[in-house]
Amino acid sequence: MFLDKIKDFFVKKIVKKSLSNVNHVDSNDCIKTVGVLVDESYFFDKQELINELIKNGIKEEDVQILVFKDKVKKNDVFEYLTFSYKDISWTGVITNVEVLKFIDIQFDLLLNYYDTDKAALLITSNHSKSKFKVGFSTVDKRINHFMIDTNAENYKIFAEELFKYLKILNKI
Repeated sequence: MFLDKIKDFFVKKIVKKSLSNVNHVDSNDCIKTVGVLVDESYFFDKQELINELIKNGIKEEDVQILVFKDKVKKNDVFEYLTFSYKDISWTGVITNVEVLKFIDIQFDLLLNYYDTDKAALLITSNHSKSKFKVGFSTVDKRINHFMIDTNAENYKIFAEELFKYLKILNKI
């Protein structure tokens, strides 16, 4: 537990340094594929969030989800692809092959569905090859292209605001 806090501190320093030279790519493409990065420490309604995306016109097979968990036990079985602090080195390098595959997918939209700055989530979001990133306003402003001011428990409000602005931006 204590070592995770120290590791989080050092990896955050690395992420903050790499965020200073972020180049946002403008994308005018319509959104077809969606990646969702979720912090399971505070948000447990992943399927309800996916249902909101589907209800607003995203196909279920076009949605992929990656879940961050503070602690992962050996015998745990997960419904979604899951990673933890164990999958990130002290130098901020992601070591989990499945997470690296997720990062390399060029999603049309990446939902950074976490509202606290955790190094593992920040580094995963920062390295993602997604064209358009949306998240919460409480997270570092350099991570996302667009931010919604609500908390993670209000997934319905988040989805309503997201799709309202995606329509305005001609992304759907």
